[in-house]
Amino acid sequence: MLRQLLAILMALLPLTAAAAPMGFEEARHLLNRTSFAANVDDIESFAKLTRAQAVDQLLAWTGGKVGTAAPVWINDFESPRRLRAMGEEERKAFQRQLAEKGAELRGWWLTEMLTTPSPLTEKMVLFWHNHFVSSLQKVRSPVLMYRQQQLLRKHAFGNFGDMLHDIAKDPAMVVYLDGASNRKGQPNENFAREVMELFTLGEGGYGEQDVKEVARAFTGWSIDPDSGAFVFRQPAHDAGVKTVLGRSGNFDGDAVLDILLAQPQTAELIVTKLWREFVSPQPDVAEVKRIARQFRDNRYSIKVALRALLLSDAFYAPQNRAALIKSPVELIVGTLRLFRFETGEVTPFVLSARQLGQDLFAPPNVKGWPGGEVWINSASLLARKQLLERLFRAQEMRSPPPMAEAGGARERFVRALLDIHFDGERWLGQFRPGEQRLTKVVLAADPAGTPNSSAQGVDRLRELVLDPAYQLK
Repeated sequence: MLRQLLAILMALLPLTAAAAPMGFEEARHLLNRTSFAANVDDIESFAKLTRAQAVDQLLAWTGGKVGTAAPVWINDFESPRRLRAMGEEERKAFQRQLAEKGAELRGWWLTEMLTTPSPLTEKMVLFWHNHFVSSLQKVRSPVLMYRQQQLLRKHAFGNFGDMLHDIAKDPAMVVYLDGASNRKGQPNENFAREVMELFTLGEGGYGEQDVKEVARAFTGWSIDPDSGAFVFRQPAHDAGVKTVLGRSGNFDGDAVLDILLAQPQTAELIVTKLWREFVSPQPDVAEVKRIARQFRDNRYSIKVALRALLLSDAFYAPQNRAALIKSPVELIVGTLRLFRFETGEVTPFVLSARQLGQDLFAPPNVKGWPGGEVWINSASLLARKQLLERLFRAQEMRSPPPMAEAGGARERFVRALLDIHFDGERWLGQFRPGEQRLTKVVLAADPAGTPNSSAQGVDRLRELVLDPAYQLK
């Protein structure tokens, strides 16, 4: 009888722990992973909640309207026909205009990351941007890249199946993976291969003959060169029977996507990528399968998968804390948000992210940014520290901008640097002198370096952000 009672009590222990308030350290970990940085007020507020209450509150805050005004040109599609008809000088001017619009698009998104009341929303849009990869460098249309980002934003916490169907018809994706040249008798296999390898099944989940058959199913999926809208060109479509993953029929692209969604590997691939984004570099195979089953059983509800992930014991396990490396965007946006920097134009930060290896709207290839340890090497770590040093010494380094052409890019860049302001003493006012919570808020782990016992105030803060542990989340 006693043995049975002990067994019951042991079974209830995890439930009791999960129902208890999170406490400061768990709350800090949750917010640090699901936002760009966790400030002390939010940590203290979430510390009073249970894990489930905290995660449900985070998910309830997602999906709101974008607060940053969109660029004025978002409805002005640049037809490639216009470019082909241009002379050399007009073409150069057009290319400069495209570059300026691309820079404005990057600045628009970074501004939204800095000001959004729902950082988790922007993190998930960034996650999907790196899953369904397209690049401004190949698409060559800021308008189409903006539209694609709105599509990812619409589905970021919705239904993965719906997002997959919509992204397959997204004009930026059609251009990026050469769908417009995929026609009956001359199939282009680029999208067929990537939709299986990168978007759904993963490597080894299909054969070369499947690629050929899937490519046939997507023939005729194209875009209107005048409007940039998706069009289906019936005469270019191969209406014959195809065999995909052992199933045969007169499949079109949508039918193929449904076949891919029916495979267990698809849910497991998405959960594995979410695990690497939010939990640790090494996914737990059994836990991935468990969460993937919930994902599929709930018709690919992204919120269901994310909630299960954030409530798992693995997410809070000590060995998985400070186990991830901040991406350049996370480092920059997190620093500016956490320390409440005042900034003007965001151009310097867009360029800094690019220099550190994360150029928004331009992942390096179809596989996206690999992330993880790839973010850090001797050169990039030095560049990260130089950026942080510059930010926290912005007031000391103020100087008049050099003479430049009025409104020129160089002058705008220098003036943007001069607009950076950090009131360190005011920010530190929320902590008592010597308070240990300062270190716990700034760093995800104990400092890697030996603290300078004489460093106080802003000098102590600089020491913390320059510690290697600040690169972790």
